[in-house]
Amino acid sequence: MEVDVLKRVPVREQDPKVRATNFEEVCYGYNKEEAMAEASRCLNCKNAQCMKGCPVSINIPAFVEQVKNGDFTKAYEIISESSALPAVCGRVCPQESQCEGKCIRGFKGDPVSIGKLERFVADTARENGIKPKTAAEKNGKKVAVIGSGPAGLTCAGDLAKLGYDVTIFEALHAAGGVLSYGIPEFRLPKDKVVAAEVENVKALGVKIETNVVIGKSVKIDELMEEEGFEAVFIGSGAGLPRFMGIPGEQANGVFSANEFLTRNNLMKAFKEGYETPISKGKKVVVVGGGNVAMDAARTALRLGAETHIVYRRSEAELPARKEEVHHAKEEGVIFDLLENPTEILVDENGWVKSMEVIKQELGEPDASGRRKPVEIEGSEFVMDLDAVIMSLGTSPNPLISSTTKGLDTNKRKCIVATEDTGATSKEGVFAGGDAVTGAATVILAMGAGKAAAKGIDEFLSAK
Repeated sequence: MEVDVLKRVPVREQDPKVRATNFEEVCYGYNKEEAMAEASRCLNCKNAQCMKGCPVSINIPAFVEQVKNGDFTKAYEIISESSALPAVCGRVCPQESQCEGKCIRGFKGDPVSIGKLERFVADTARENGIKPKTAAEKNGKKVAVIGSGPAGLTCAGDLAKLGYDVTIFEALHAAGGVLSYGIPEFRLPKDKVVAAEVENVKALGVKIETNVVIGKSVKIDELMEEEGFEAVFIGSGAGLPRFMGIPGEQANGVFSANEFLTRNNLMKAFKEGYETPISKGKKVVVVGGGNVAMDAARTALRLGAETHIVYRRSEAELPARKEEVHHAKEEGVIFDLLENPTEILVDENGWVKSMEVIKQELGEPDASGRRKPVEIEGSEFVMDLDAVIMSLGTSPNPLISSTTKGLDTNKRKCIVATEDTGATSKEGVFAGGDAVTGAATVILAMGAGKAAAKGIDEFLSAK
């Protein structure tokens, strides 16, 4: 296959008009020939900048070199030393601002498609039954991990490799955390990818108990005092939705993106044979501009609605990945930018019927560095609709912090933990991911899980 070193090998995708009607994966990924061709573009830098952009420090040049040589098993082994979830990360990481954003090739052409290569390696390993290397000898020390999302799975996997006896406690009926309930099937297939990655973590010796709500079923103090766990990692995520606080927000037909996506993804509302109720409105407005807003909008579209994104800034300020925005537009999501809702209007039966919106213009930059939206007086207008999905971010559920003595939180109700080890104010308790930072990315949560595993190992080794 002929390669232009300045241009990445394009990746095959479902046709937009076709995929807008189904929940099958949008991106098909690389085949063997395409992956080896793309890997040949890597300069194999001695001082690899891409690695500095990776929160879990994968040896990127080494694995890419193995792809180029056609040794995909070796490539998988290299990735697995650092990452417990390569098939996930290859699909949902914001590579453009991380590894690929630092790639030297990107200065004069396209950066190497590191994410697509990682996905290819992980998928090839799964298809050929290749598993990560199992753990060292058990050291007899028990660690509890709360939450089976990216932070919890990473922390558990790393500790198991070091010989610890690890049990994950998951509140929902299926493992995966946000990978299962938050990210839609068309971006991250649940059975093929998420369940397979969870099985790989279990293959390291990690036990997973579902339907255990820490703070209700059992408290952290009980785990440590009565059940013999010598350390606990809290990776419980940020599942508590935020709302705007505008009139009419309590109406029937107004949802948080969290609820809407959980019904669809975890509880399979989109699938024949499942009875999970979900609003399939004729005209749905999603308020927000992040990745979750794109996921909600693209889901509503697939369920048959005319779907709008209402966002108070311009396209340049959208926090979502460029790829997600591009895919949403291709599929037919309508972007109503520089607009912000002021009131939701309700019919006589308490159902949403329309929404009052005011136009915005951009003023001076705020604390985030983005230009602040300012209302344009007298520009209000009414949009007719029958469902509103609020996608304004999430915060940690306070259940764990409120039932654990001596665990400090900040004013955003996030658990206070050190960045380098994940240690909290309570001895033996560590935390990381969205429970500490508020809603962020899968890979940052994994980085935090990794740091905490190291912190727990140092703490227990010193005892």
